[in-house]
Formats: sequence, C-alpha cells, structure tokens
Amino acid sequence: MHNPIPRKSYSVSKKLKEENKTNDLFEIQLSNLTLEEVIALKLELATKEADGKLYGIPIWNNLHYIVKDACLKAAISGANTRRDAARFLGISYSSLKASLRKYNVFHYFINKP
Repeated sequence: MHNPIPRKSYSVSKKLKEENKTNDLFEIQLSNLTLEEVIALKLELATKEADGKLYGIPIWNNLHYIVKDACLKAAISGANTRRDAARFLGISYSSLKASLRKYNVFHYFINKP
C-alpha cells in the first residue's frame, strides 16, 4: 500500500509565495528561462554578493547534491503520489524513499520561515 501525497500539500511555488520570495509575475518570467539560464543567473548573482566566492563551498563538487535535492522537491511538488514522484524521477519507489530521508525533503515543506 502506498501513501498518496496530495499535490496541494507540498508545493515549492506555494511555499515561496507564502514566504514572499516569489509572486505570479516572477513565475511567468522564470518560466521563460531555461533551467541552465536559471542556474547560471542564480550562481552569478550569488557570487556578486560574495565578491566572487560562492557561500564558501566548492560548487563543482556539490552540484550533484544540489541538483538531486531540487529534483526531489520538484517531484514531490508535482506528483500526486510518492510512486508518481519515483516514476517522474526514473527511480524505484524504495530509492525515492531513501532519497527523501537522505535529503530531508519534507523538512523543507513543513518548516515555516
């Protein structure tokens, strides 16, 4: 038996809007960019603020973790069930469960700003 997750319960978009970090106009503008452009822009803006350094972490060695965390959040936000999220990611249900624990994904959605 699987545990369905209603889409409305877990939404990155909804969470960011509640935290006043985004709005509908921003989402429209964002949707016009490629994923690569979004990542490059975010990294560029972050390095400008930190005088050419990025949060004190070696970004290249940590990309794999950052991307997996983002993909898990997107899968949980967009899927109706955990099994659907696993199918979206192209991984087994047991791999999804292990990854959700490892990356502590639900902590992100549950914690308020």
